[in-house]
Amino acid sequence: MPRPSTRDASPWLVLVIVCFAQFMVVLDATISNVALPSIQADLGFSEANLQWVVNGYTLLFGGFLLLGGRAADLLGRRKLFVAGVTLFTISSLVCALATSELMLIVARAFQGLGAALVSPAALSIITTTFGEGAERTRALAIWGGIAAGGSAVGLLLGGVLTDLLSWEWVFLVNVPVGIAVIAVAVRFVPESRVEGAARSFDLTGAVAVTGGLLLLVYAIVKAETAGWASLQTLGLGAIALALLGGFLLWEARQVSPLVRLGIFRIRTLAAANLVMLLVIAGLFAMFFFATIHLQRVLGYSPLDAGVAFVPVSAAILVGSGLSTVLVKRFSARTTGIFGMAVAAAGLLLLTQAGATASYWTDMFPALALMAFGMGNTFVPLTIIATSGIADEDAGLASGLFNTAQQIGGALGLAILSTLATDRTSGDLADLGRAPSTAETNVALVNGFQMAYIAAAGLLALGAVLLTVMLRRRRDREIVELHEPAAVPA
Repeated sequence: MPRPSTRDASPWLVLVIVCFAQFMVVLDATISNVALPSIQADLGFSEANLQWVVNGYTLLFGGFLLLGGRAADLLGRRKLFVAGVTLFTISSLVCALATSELMLIVARAFQGLGAALVSPAALSIITTTFGEGAERTRALAIWGGIAAGGSAVGLLLGGVLTDLLSWEWVFLVNVPVGIAVIAVAVRFVPESRVEGAARSFDLTGAVAVTGGLLLLVYAIVKAETAGWASLQTLGLGAIALALLGGFLLWEARQVSPLVRLGIFRIRTLAAANLVMLLVIAGLFAMFFFATIHLQRVLGYSPLDAGVAFVPVSAAILVGSGLSTVLVKRFSARTTGIFGMAVAAAGLLLLTQAGATASYWTDMFPALALMAFGMGNTFVPLTIIATSGIADEDAGLASGLFNTAQQIGGALGLAILSTLATDRTSGDLADLGRAPSTAETNVALVNGFQMAYIAAAGLLALGAVLLTVMLRRRRDREIVELHEPAAVPA
C-alpha cells in the first residue's frame, strides 16, 4: 500500500512531477543537435560517427519503450518511473564527463534506455491518476504541450548553453532536475500496478519485441546513408519484421503474455497509434530542416536559431490549451483533424521560404501555423489513445503510443531526409560545374521544400485515416466523457 504522503498527494502535483521528467526526455532528443559541431571539435568525432550522438539515444529509446510500458504495469509504475529517471540522470552526467567518441555514444544509449522507462510510466501514471473526463483532458493538454514543445525548447536551450557555457552543459542541466524529480517522486507519486499479476517476465517475448524494434529503428536511421534498397537495409528490415512477427505468434500462445494482443482490437488505440506515427513522421523532420535552414542558409548562430523557436513553443502551448475547449465543443476526432489540417497548411506555407528568406515575414508565420496545428493534434490523439483503456493496461497502452511516436520520428526523418538530399544532389548535378555558395543554398532549400510537401501529405493521410478508423459513435462517447457535466461537483 502507498504511504499516506503519496496517497494524499494532489493529482496535479503528481502531474507536475511526471511532466518535468517527460520534458527532460523530449528535450534531450534535440538539445544536443546544435551542440554537435562543438562536440565534434572537442572529442574528435568523425563525420560518420557524429550522427550516433543523436541516433544512439533514439535507438534505445524506441527499442525499449514497449518493454518499459509493460514492465511499469507489472512491477509498479512509480518504481519504473524512478528507475528510469535515475538511469537517465546518471547517464547525463557521464555524457558531460565523456572524453571519447565511444564513451559519449554509450552514455547517450543509456540515456535513451532511461527515457524508454520514463515516458510510458509517466503517461500511465497520469491515466491512472486522472479518471476519464474533463480533468484528464486538462491533464493531457498539459502533457501534450510538454511533449510537443520540448523539441523546440531543446533547440533554444542547446543554443544558449553551447554558446554561453560549453557543450557539456546540454547534458549537465539534466542532473539537478533529475535529482529533484527522484526526490519528490518517491514521496508524492502513488505506486500502482496490476494487482494479482505475475511478476515474472515473458523473457522470449521481451527479447523478440525489443530486438525487433531495435533492428527496425537501426535500419531506418541508417537507410539514408546505406540506401533504402541496399542489402543492409533490406536484410535488417526483414530480420526485424521476422522478430516482430514471431513475437506476435509467441504472445498468442502464452497464458501470461508480455503484451496482451487483445489490446490491438481497441479501435481508439489502433487509430490513434497509426495516425500519431504518420503525424510524427511528418512533423519531426520539420525541426531538423528548419534549423539547418536558419543556420546554414540564413547564417544564424546556434543561439539565434534557438531563440527563433521560442515563438514556435508558445504557439504549441496555445494550440494545446485551445484543444481542450475544442474537444468538449466538438470532438477529439474533429479537433485532431483540424489540427492536422492547420499543421499541413503551415508546412505548405513554409515551402515559400527561399534561400534569401526573412525569418519574420517568410518563416515565422508558417512555423507558428504549423506549431499551432501540432498543439491541436497531439492532445486529442493522446485522449483518443488513452480512452477506454483499463488501468491494468495503462502502461502497455502508453508504451505502444510512445513507440508509435519514436518509430514515426525515425522513419519520417530518414524518408524525408532522403527526399531532400536527392533533390538537392540532383539540382547541383544539373549545374554541371562547381556550385557557388548561393547556388548551394538554393539547392538545399529546394530539398527542404520537397520534404515539407511530403510531410504535409503524411498529415493529410493521417486526417483521412482518423476519419475512417474512429467511428462516430465512439467519438461521441469520448466527447461525453469530457463534458463539464461529467466532472463531479
